[in-house]
Amino acid sequence: MTSIEQNSEQAITAMLGMHNIAVVGLSSKEDRPSHAVAAYLQAHGYQIIPIHPNEEEVLGEKAYPNLAAVPADVQIDVVDVFRRAEDTPEIVQQAAERGAKGVWLQLEIESDAAAQVAQTAGLLFVQNHCMKIEHHKHQVR
Repeated sequence: MTSIEQNSEQAITAMLGMHNIAVVGLSSKEDRPSHAVAAYLQAHGYQIIPIHPNEEEVLGEKAYPNLAAVPADVQIDVVDVFRRAEDTPEIVQQAAERGAKGVWLQLEIESDAAAQVAQTAGLLFVQNHCMKIEHHKHQVR
């Protein structure tokens, strides 16, 4: 279990230092925030794993309907979530089962229930922050 406080600068920095990011809710529509954030992260050296039940491929990467469908040999470090807050506890549970090290809920997504699941599972957890904005502020890569 991690001893890093949830939503802390330390949690943000730790997750920004990881390489493989599953983006739940990643749309192929270029005007969507999920697409803009994932494209930015991909351009800065991150491996993007699109998760969306209605997509086949996004940003040149094969998309999967959910985290469980991602092949076991594909490493997931961080799960970046673009879904409604009420959907997040289940996504955090799936991330834990899949072996992710952390879960990041994007701007305006907050869930005490998801935070509790993450804490119980020992996952790094950040909510109501944007990975693109935080990466730009921290200039990790």
